[in-house]
Amino acid sequence: MRFMTRFCALASLALAVWSPLPATAQDTYPNKPIRLVVPVPPGGAADGMARMVAEHLQAKWGQPVVVDNKPGAGSSVGMSLVAKAPADGYTLGLGNIAANAINPALQPAQFPYQPVRDFAAISVVGVTPLVLVVNADKVPARSVAELVTFLKANPNLAYGSSGVGSSLHLAMELFLQKTGTKMLHVPYKGSAPMTTDLLAGQVVAAIDAAATSMPHVQSGKLRALAVTASERAFFAPDLPLMRDLVPGFEMRPWHGMMAPAGTPAAILTKVSQEVNAFLRTPAARAKLQDRGIIPAGNTPAEFQAFMASEFETYRKVIQDAGIKAD
Repeated sequence: MRFMTRFCALASLALAVWSPLPATAQDTYPNKPIRLVVPVPPGGAADGMARMVAEHLQAKWGQPVVVDNKPGAGSSVGMSLVAKAPADGYTLGLGNIAANAINPALQPAQFPYQPVRDFAAISVVGVTPLVLVVNADKVPARSVAELVTFLKANPNLAYGSSGVGSSLHLAMELFLQKTGTKMLHVPYKGSAPMTTDLLAGQVVAAIDAAATSMPHVQSGKLRALAVTASERAFFAPDLPLMRDLVPGFEMRPWHGMMAPAGTPAAILTKVSQEVNAFLRTPAARAKLQDRGIIPAGNTPAEFQAFMASEFETYRKVIQDAGIKAD
C-alpha cells in the first residue's frame, strides 16, 4: 500500500513536470479580430499606411485586422477610444505627433487623455518629411546660413503655417528659437491656402510637407533649403539635414502603432516585430515612399521613450513661444 502511494505521488510529479506549460499571451495572440483605430479620415497618407500594415498583419496571422477611421479634434477622438479600450491587444491605434505630443502640450488642462501614460508604444511606422522653403523671388538666400543672416537683417517678414499649433507652425517656431531670428506668423486653415500665399509672396517662408512644396521647388517658384527628416530625403537626396545646420533642431511628423496602457509586453513585442518586418520589405518601403512617407520602425521601449521626448520638446516650444490654442 505504501509502495502504491509512493508510485502515485511520483506519477503525479512526472505529469506535472512533463505536462505542456500554459500558453503565453504571445503564443495565443491573436485568436480573434483586431481593431485598428485610425484617427484621421479615409483616403489620406496616414490612412493608406494603416491599411497597408493591417493587410500585412491579417495575412501573417490569419485574423481580420479591421481599420476603423475615427477622425476629429486633431486626432484626439480616435486616440481617446484607444486609451479607454481593454488592454488585451485587440484594439490598436495609429497615433501621431498631433495626438500624442503637440495637442496635449497645447491644451494640457482640457485633453481627454495623457499622451504618454495612457498608451503602450509598439513601433513608429513612418515619418513625413518637412522642407524649409522660401519664395524664390522674395528671399535671396540659397542656404540656411544665408537665410538666418537675411532674417536678422529683415525681422518683420512673415512666414505661413497650416494653423496655430500645427506641426508646421511649431517646426518654424523651433527654427526661429534655435537660430535667434524673428518672423511674423500668419496661420492659415490648411496647407493649401498657405502655399497659395507663399507662391504669391504674401508670406516668404514656411516649413511645409514635401508632398505639397516640392512640385513648386521643381518649377522654380520656391527654393528648398533643408529637410527636417533624420536622414537624407529620398525625393531630394542633395538637400541638407536641418539638424546638421541648426544644432538641437529635430522635427519630423510621425505616425506610430500603439495600444492601451497595460497591454501585455509579449503582445506589444509580437506586434512590433511584425510591423518592423513589414517595414523592411522593399515593397512596403516603395509604397510608403510613393505616399511621401519615410519608413521607420523601432522597439516598444524606443518608441515609448521617443513619445515622452516629443511631448516635452513641443511643450517647451509652445511655452517659450507663448502659443495659445485657438
